[in-house]
Amino acid sequence: MTEAEPRGPSRRLLATGLRSLTVRNFRLFAAGQIASATGTWMMVVAQDWLVLDLTGDSGTALATVTALQFTPMLLLTLYGGRLADRHDKRALLTGANVVSGVPALLLGLLVTGDAARLWHVYVFALALGVVNAVEVPARLSFIAELVGPDLVPNASALSGAYFNIARVIGPSLAGLLIEAAGTGTVMLLNAVSYAATVAGLRAIRPGQLHRPPRPAAGKARVTEGLAQLRSRPDLVATLALFAAVALFGLNLQLTLPLMARTVFHTDAAAFGLLTAALAAGSLLAAFTGTLRRGRPSARLVIGWACAFGALTAATGWAPDLPTALALLVPTGFASLYFVQAANHRVQLGSDPAHRGRVMALYTLILQGTTPLGALFVGAVTQYLGTRSALWAGGLISLAAALVAAAADRGDARAGHTPAGQNPAPTTTTGSRP
Repeated sequence: MTEAEPRGPSRRLLATGLRSLTVRNFRLFAAGQIASATGTWMMVVAQDWLVLDLTGDSGTALATVTALQFTPMLLLTLYGGRLADRHDKRALLTGANVVSGVPALLLGLLVTGDAARLWHVYVFALALGVVNAVEVPARLSFIAELVGPDLVPNASALSGAYFNIARVIGPSLAGLLIEAAGTGTVMLLNAVSYAATVAGLRAIRPGQLHRPPRPAAGKARVTEGLAQLRSRPDLVATLALFAAVALFGLNLQLTLPLMARTVFHTDAAAFGLLTAALAAGSLLAAFTGTLRRGRPSARLVIGWACAFGALTAATGWAPDLPTALALLVPTGFASLYFVQAANHRVQLGSDPAHRGRVMALYTLILQGTTPLGALFVGAVTQYLGTRSALWAGGLISLAAALVAAAADRGDARAGHTPAGQNPAPTTTTGSRP
């Protein structure tokens, strides 16, 4: 046996996992997103640390900032999905990234000038939330236009991979830069990073995009997307479970800084390690997801919801920092694998003509429930302590997954869609995430 032979399957596996990168437009988009996402995760750490410094480690203030940033998702995301279905997604994304860079730059200048106040952070969070209500559904649905329907699962998983590469690099860099140069420098770097996304978007060739027919003016109504869901109980079931886990369990961006400051009493660098450990597990899940070729089953989604709930609860009971770091790696894996499986199940099951609005509802659940989750975290930590936000959220997520599993088995016994199988999308071709 030659040396090349054993490497053959590995090379084929790698080629399968990276096949979307053969598309030029997707490569440009991904390169810009890596830079921008790294800056965004640096900003998350800097913003949280700034709020804690300004308020004397107030969990309530941190929850308020999070609520302000994500409340616009509750109010405007469905409209953002309507815009994505009616207008040029590339133009929408370009404008959104330019607008996002302006408040980031202003806040960075205020912090470096030692003039930042808590209300400045509140205004910045609210402004960013408004822009994200348009940007996120456009970005999620734009992936299908970049690569075409057959490569959507792979491209979506690769997007998760580069996002989580940023989650590993960004917080680690932010922790070091905060110690060396302060939070203001980190925020200014984030403002600059938006330029990379704009450059990548402008370099995309519009003639190579896989665009669905655009509806006539005034025809892409939000209600049409909701009507699409009413006819798809498999999508409704997935979104219901996703909503429960997102509301109570996917609040780690809020609980980890509190754990770092109030439970383990660490500095900014150690907080960056906690976030990076979570992101490392998520990154592994993202690369694993690149091997997916078809629409995930209901059982797969439910199973990973169970795993995430159990691991999150265990992290809440971690006795020390090394144990928490060890538990956050599989927790990160389970969280992203569940989120991506739910994403792919919903996206691959929806009609391309309604995809922007359906993915807007997915986005509404993922990010629009964050203000409610922040209130949950704030209330629980105030009365039961910081750890309770993790173990309570994990146990509620686990309970929701068990209820979904029981309902899925009940549907199978009643002769509905068998567990683990999926009805074919009405007008979608190729495999769907």
